[in-house]
Amino acid sequence: MTEREDTRVAVYLDFDNIVISRYDQVNGRNSFQRDKTKGLEVDRLARATVDVGAIIDFASSFGTLVLTRAYADWSADVNAGYRGQLVGRAVDLVQLFPAAAYGKNGADIRLAVDAVEDMFRLPDLTHVVIVAGDSDYIALAQRCKRLGRYVVGIGVAGSSSRSLAAACDDFVIYDALPGVPVFEPEPVAPKEDDAEPAPEPKKRAPRRRATRPQTVEEEPEAPDPQAVATGLLLRALRIGLEKDDVEWLHNSAVKAQMKRMDPSFSEKSLGFRSFSDFLRSRSDVVELDESSTTRMVTLRSDS
Repeated sequence: MTEREDTRVAVYLDFDNIVISRYDQVNGRNSFQRDKTKGLEVDRLARATVDVGAIIDFASSFGTLVLTRAYADWSADVNAGYRGQLVGRAVDLVQLFPAAAYGKNGADIRLAVDAVEDMFRLPDLTHVVIVAGDSDYIALAQRCKRLGRYVVGIGVAGSSSRSLAAACDDFVIYDALPGVPVFEPEPVAPKEDDAEPAPEPKKRAPRRRATRPQTVEEEPEAPDPQAVATGLLLRALRIGLEKDDVEWLHNSAVKAQMKRMDPSFSEKSLGFRSFSDFLRSRSDVVELDESSTTRMVTLRSDS
């Protein structure tokens, strides 16, 4: 976040993207498209409700909201239920209609065009908040940065592009927003009826189906977020210690460097209340000096 006091923020929500991503996160991967064909169930929709207020309140922490737009097909039942609270928060609802052939509403193109136009029309805009996790918005984030804006991304865990996160100045996972409970998937007990059909896929056309596991295996597995955060911390510390030629660094400087290297980093999304708690959990690789109000951190000699 920048230090300017006259910050003015524009917020753009690809509402379909967030709603569908949250639904898939809570109810299972690709569950939205499967359930949509047979009719979305009320209880499954309720479990995946998006807290619009939490998103807008977080965006307002960057400065004065001068415009907030949400893009979706508002005639669709899954989105219609949000209209009241969106209008109540002074959000402009941009109506998009899905193309007949593919069911896509072109939100990414319309949103990007509006955002670029707004930056030229409103030169005093300092921040652009993009609420979406789609990699289609990478070019928009890069353009906003080239035009001198501070770019914040907000996306749902598991459905957000790492490349988009890297293209932003700051990227926050929806689950880590204040007031949003961290989603913990419930273990699903296997049903007795599901045990017998299990071997059937192996019996049907084994040669044709053999290629499918290979396709899945080619996709890289998501790395352990805790291990990724530890590696990020070590790199940030080594960079700071070598660059400044010092033995200790302020913990705030270390966090700032980590955010520059990976805008999606958030100690809260990893389960820690503060950055100091995060550092304490890595006591095997870093040393934290808390003898004064200014906390200092360094690498352990054997790291």
